[in-house]
Amino acid sequence: MIKTKKTTLKNKLRILVSPMKSTEAVTVMILCRAGSRYETKKINGIAHFLEHMFFKGGDRYPTPRSVSEAIDGIGGVFNAFTGNEYVGYYVKVAKEKIDTAFDVLSDMLVNAKFDKDGLNRERGVILEEYNMYEDLPMQNIGDTFERMLLGDHPLGWPTIGSKSVIKSVKRQDFINYRKKLYTPPNLVVSVSGNTSTAEVKKLVNKYLPFKTSGKKNRPLPYRAPQKHSKKIKVIYKKTEQAHLVLGVPTFGGTHPDKYVAKVLATILGKGMSSRLFTSVRERLGLAYYVRAGSNHYTDAGYFAVSAGVDVNRINLAIKTILNEFREITNKLVSAKELKKAKEYMIGGLVLGLEDSEAVAYSFGTRELLYDDIVTVNEIKKKIRSVTVKQIQRLAKRIFRDQNLVLAVIGPYKNTDKIKKVVKL
Repeated sequence: MIKTKKTTLKNKLRILVSPMKSTEAVTVMILCRAGSRYETKKINGIAHFLEHMFFKGGDRYPTPRSVSEAIDGIGGVFNAFTGNEYVGYYVKVAKEKIDTAFDVLSDMLVNAKFDKDGLNRERGVILEEYNMYEDLPMQNIGDTFERMLLGDHPLGWPTIGSKSVIKSVKRQDFINYRKKLYTPPNLVVSVSGNTSTAEVKKLVNKYLPFKTSGKKNRPLPYRAPQKHSKKIKVIYKKTEQAHLVLGVPTFGGTHPDKYVAKVLATILGKGMSSRLFTSVRERLGLAYYVRAGSNHYTDAGYFAVSAGVDVNRINLAIKTILNEFREITNKLVSAKELKKAKEYMIGGLVLGLEDSEAVAYSFGTRELLYDDIVTVNEIKKKIRSVTVKQIQRLAKRIFRDQNLVLAVIGPYKNTDKIKKVVKL
């Protein structure tokens, strides 16, 4: 069993240590309350751009090559990620090299120069990343769906931002953003693997000696509309496969029905024996991939089904997904199917936490966003407590015609037929 210990320093920097003696590796992850949620339209995309700029070098590792060589030279792995509500940076190394992991991460985050030449070169890199996402229907359709569902709110804005911001953002904008957001109360240092709390605290004090504290970031709250209306958008693109996301708004990550929604998603579209995989792919041969997910931000969320389908049979695919919504709304799930879904979730949870990187991420993001730690046993208990009546009750509440949001990318100039089938 993983036992995570939390320490809060005087400057309000939080440290999580999850010892895993079964591995020879250790992951050092630094998480920040940042992302598109903490941006304005004028700087939308700066959190992602800043993530890139941190890798351009600091004092001890002054160039991108020296940063890479420091980790490559010890056989480590390093990367970063930007989401709507947080940004993360991590290094995974052999346990004997944990000092180097802290050294590189601290130099990147504390001593980054944001030099003009590096900034201008990275503009081109990010513009190409932007173009890549535009050319990837699976990525593009997910972003489109979120914008439709969440509306004109920072949560619904793309993390990569707009081309105009990417082209115009200045060095001082990065300095201001880092100064405002990258402060101890907004940071969590999550370390997992073959290490100890004493060792990690010593390294944090050595490499992350923040002298000032600051205040915890408070994002613009999300308020869902009192009345929902069906939203449908079809984007024309000459593709060999149509990609769709069909879903409904739900609730945030602290809602008591969070795990009911997770079990519901598992029954409908997780695994090769799920209902949607069976009906959409195996029985009708409409898609290669089809999956369901219950996604939660701190104060907003949605339930969605994603699929890549035969362009000539997209209407049948949509009808089949909606039929599964109706079926689980009108008829109680069997005890056998419920048990299978729960065991699938618990098995995936346990297997996922075999890796130090996954452990650091799981416990770290929970602490960062919700200021608490949920143990593996607590999660198992919440999953096992879900009942068939709770699943049906939630399905009846969310699967309503007026709640539906559909985003499609495909070779469709006349969209009337698609829009007509979207009805519960």
